[in-house]
Amino acid sequence: MEDIIAFIGIGAMGYGMAANLRKKMPQFSSHRHVGIVGTTKEAAEKAGTIISMVPRSDDARKIYLDPQTGVIAAVSSIDLKNTLLVDSSTIDPATTRNVGEKLMKAGVGTYVDAPVSLGRHSSRGRRWPSFMIGHPPAASSTKKRIQSLIHQMGNPGKVYFCGPLGSGLADKISNNYLSGTFNVAISQAMSIGILSGVDPQTLFNVIKSSSGQSWMAENHQPVPGLVESAPSSRGWERSLGHAMMMKDLGLGVAAAKEVGIEPTMGDRALEM
Repeated sequence: MEDIIAFIGIGAMGYGMAANLRKKMPQFSSHRHVGIVGTTKEAAEKAGTIISMVPRSDDARKIYLDPQTGVIAAVSSIDLKNTLLVDSSTIDPATTRNVGEKLMKAGVGTYVDAPVSLGRHSSRGRRWPSFMIGHPPAASSTKKRIQSLIHQMGNPGKVYFCGPLGSGLADKISNNYLSGTFNVAISQAMSIGILSGVDPQTLFNVIKSSSGQSWMAENHQPVPGLVESAPSSRGWERSLGHAMMMKDLGLGVAAAKEVGIEPTMGDRALEM
């Protein structure tokens, strides 16, 4: 049972992660039947590892803690002490810590937060995503198990063990705060230059080779035609839905306020 993996949330990012995982499986495993279950309780009864990628905190709570259909409901029918639970959702750290505490008290294996970064297209072949992992104290064998699993879905050189449970999310939320505010700054910077008479390609080249360079400037360039893979050059095909971007930036604003920082940039970006 330990070698059976259940994946919950085959959406914009989860689909690519699951596909990466299947590609990396040993040949005898990748040709085995892929089953579908109706609830996460059923998944926990059949799999030794559960990976989830859902949009919101309420979704994560339901997956793991619903007394009828969640993972925790399987405790009454099966021993889950060796089950590995990897939640790659971008949710608030407080929810993750609460879920982890309740699962631990119920005797459910190891629960870790492992959010990802680089966007939808990264998990579909262009790039393998990076993972930020927060986890409770665990035996070295458990950490190796986590690492082995993550390496099958992401870039082995970009797997970061960030600290206790919730730390992976704290890192991801901080990063998303930057990317969300950068989007606004990049758009305004390009507008300033173009309206001042500068050639867009020249301006982009200058920014790329100067202090204004950033991953967002190169990969989410707002001027069509400058970066082939950017949404602006693909008819504004969304790599991350507007609602999800707003949700992620909102998590950053909330996190800032929790630690006593006034999120002036984030608040303004949300207003825009």
